[in-house]
Amino acid sequence: MPNGKPAGVRCVQLDDDQRCRIFGKPERPAFCGGLQPSAEMCGVDRQHALRWLADLERATAPA
Repeated sequence: MPNGKPAGVRCVQLDDDQRCRIFGKPERPAFCGGLQPSAEMCGVDRQHALRWLADLERATAPA
């Protein structure tokens, strides 16, 4: 997504399992690489992490 990803829009690089197709590759955006997981973000399971990311996206969406 050359101009970034709008909030609420699925990243075109996610596969059917919600995994990044360009993880670890040079074309991966710096923002994605800078988002470092933490215990607060990851929680105890995948569902917690996905909710956390969705909440972050809503909180940072333009008004």
